[in-house]
Amino acid sequence: MERYDLLYRLYDEFDCETLREHQSFVDLFPPVDSRVALDHWEDASDELERLKSEIRDALPGGATFAEVAAHADRETAFTALDLHARYGRAVNGLVLDVDETLRSAGGTDNEIPREALHMLTTLHDSGVPIVICTGQTLENVKGFMIQGLGNELVHSGDFSIVYEAGNGVFTPGHGSRTKRLLYEELDESVRGVFDDVRSRLLPEAPQDVRRGCHLQGNEFNVTLKPNFETGSPDAEAVIDDGLVHLIDLLGAVVVERADVETDGDSEGDGSADDDDASAERGAAWARAHYAAADPEIREVLEADDDEPETFDPILLADVPEPVAALFDRIDVGYYRGDAAEISSLELDKVAGVEAALEVLEVRDPFLLVMGDSKSDLRVMEWVADRNLGVAAAPEHASADVLSHVLDRDELVFDRGASERTLRTAYVLNLLARLE
Repeated sequence: MERYDLLYRLYDEFDCETLREHQSFVDLFPPVDSRVALDHWEDASDELERLKSEIRDALPGGATFAEVAAHADRETAFTALDLHARYGRAVNGLVLDVDETLRSAGGTDNEIPREALHMLTTLHDSGVPIVICTGQTLENVKGFMIQGLGNELVHSGDFSIVYEAGNGVFTPGHGSRTKRLLYEELDESVRGVFDDVRSRLLPEAPQDVRRGCHLQGNEFNVTLKPNFETGSPDAEAVIDDGLVHLIDLLGAVVVERADVETDGDSEGDGSADDDDASAERGAAWARAHYAAADPEIREVLEADDDEPETFDPILLADVPEPVAALFDRIDVGYYRGDAAEISSLELDKVAGVEAALEVLEVRDPFLLVMGDSKSDLRVMEWVADRNLGVAAAPEHASADVLSHVLDRDELVFDRGASERTLRTAYVLNLLARLE
């Protein structure tokens, strides 16, 4: 219990709040060409050093405790120490979702806050590799990460981007392994479905979807995004309609690709009417499959269909094996008011993270995973099942994610406050040095 006793002494006997204020000012002071401002910064730096010296001189391991006090309040420090007592490991990798995790449209103007960027840099400089794990395109993520963290960090060799929810991994500075296109390892039967859906999705869409949505510029996933503010009523309406159209088209394409007979084919003559009947049957099978797989998707489909029994799960028993086999390899994602997409169930964020850790040569991982959605939950569960780290989530994360995080270590942070959990990881690593 010695570390607990020392931590109590630290926060009871020293002015840690003033110390943190000076550290924050010194760390986040913007570059300005002003002698007065620079003098103020130098005064703050001198006072910061004085406050740290008091702790260094008074406590065993004082240098470490001075850094703890400079970066964390009492609650954060004790959370970090509890985590180390529970797991006995330092964090040696960060796996971080971006949207609504590192940044939040509701609280940070959809920018990663300066405090979070600084903590990412601090952790990276201390030797912790960073894996950004997102559903976004590579070019988009790469651009704003360079803008926020700097070109040198992104190209340091200890930074990786898992993009399109696991379809590709970009790890600059690793030669032929810098960019790994995991989707190229899928067979043609799956890749062909994605190609066909992408080429037909908007041209064959209802007018409101065609005018109200656009395709995100993915390399592999097919993602419909709204032409309205994310989360607005207009965005919710058009994404719901887009989800229905996406599932119906997916069903039609899978039936074509699987080359199976539907009820109308045996007596058909290859006419357009037969093609329509085949597409309708494929759509019904797809609705049944994905309604059974996801209650949120089922809710949208039921709201769209005057006869919801037409996609009742009982239809699943009638789905031909080649069609069912393809459905079982393709995921439909629904994010209310934000996106509807298809992705490969063989290439999720877990597959991307595993590939990134391999390139980064993190052989015995103990990870901090931060995210808010179902795709992040898969990574969290993978980590939990193998005792490979801890998970954290914002307070507005999906119910399943919050349930998982609360059942594990209760690392829930406020909207736009991801830096608090990053501080917890940094302090955990500081305290691990004291063993």
